[in-house]
Amino acid sequence: MSVAGLPVVAEIVRSGFVEGHHYGSIVALAADGTVDWSVGEVAAQVLPRSSNKPLQALAMVELGLDLPDDLLALACASHSGESFHVEGVRRTLASAGLDESALQTPADYPLDDDAREAVVRAGGAKAPVLMNCSGKHAAMLATCVLRGWDTATYLDPAHPLQVAIADTFARLTGEPIDTVAVDGCGAPLLSTSLTGLARAFSTLATATDGPQRRVADAIRRHPEYVSGTTRDELALHRAVPGLIGKAGAESCYAIALPDGRAWALKTDDGAARVRPVLMAEALRRSGVLDEAGVDAAAVASTGRFELLGGGVPVGEIRAAF
Repeated sequence: MSVAGLPVVAEIVRSGFVEGHHYGSIVALAADGTVDWSVGEVAAQVLPRSSNKPLQALAMVELGLDLPDDLLALACASHSGESFHVEGVRRTLASAGLDESALQTPADYPLDDDAREAVVRAGGAKAPVLMNCSGKHAAMLATCVLRGWDTATYLDPAHPLQVAIADTFARLTGEPIDTVAVDGCGAPLLSTSLTGLARAFSTLATATDGPQRRVADAIRRHPEYVSGTTRDELALHRAVPGLIGKAGAESCYAIALPDGRAWALKTDDGAARVRPVLMAEALRRSGVLDEAGVDAAAVASTGRFELLGGGVPVGEIRAAF
């Protein structure tokens, strides 16, 4: 069964009845960079959304941005808007002599339910600093100040910052950029294939020195800054030694290990709920759960999505590739 040429990658099962499907594509790279296995279309261009953030952060480090590891991890983040995230964004801005008024992220509430409710209970409102991409934007602004570039136009694709990011992105993915779209945060959104995205993450994960190693180590040391304290991404980082990963909107996800193996996936419907289910199964299929040091139960837990009926579990979303 397929839709638009894409195969079923997950089934929605309620009370033993398959009531729906998710369709998509997944690629797994071997340590030498070759495709180990794949499902669906992994060579066509996609918009990886926030999975691009570590590559954008790398470009900024190559331009001279020198943040402490926690703030560099935050530059790679789709953060939950917890207090330490918001404080970190403000620290990044302050390091460049700026405040949150310089941010051009859309005003939003925190992603995290508890953090969002805390803002509302306190009488707070949506704000650019609370938006999940504000760490990336703060780092972009700090890079502009460092280089003497205009901060008012930092989101223009023709801005020298964005040109440098595109150059770094194309170099790491190994592919020309087919499309420059606009991401949800307003920043330029660069296209690549799932294979190119996995290749870029592999390059970061295997780096032994320089800016690439700095970005990879920041993610490894502070994964809670890359997502949040309750997120499945954090659980996966803690379960697999040396892993670096980043999820994105529209059910994108890319991860890589220090030996060079890497995985990238996307579903056609963009459902966030199926993303960790598929990645957990991809790691199982590649044998990662059987390796020394890996918390197999924790990995499997990230891939468990229960369906409720009457408030109790009656089904699940299960991988089917």
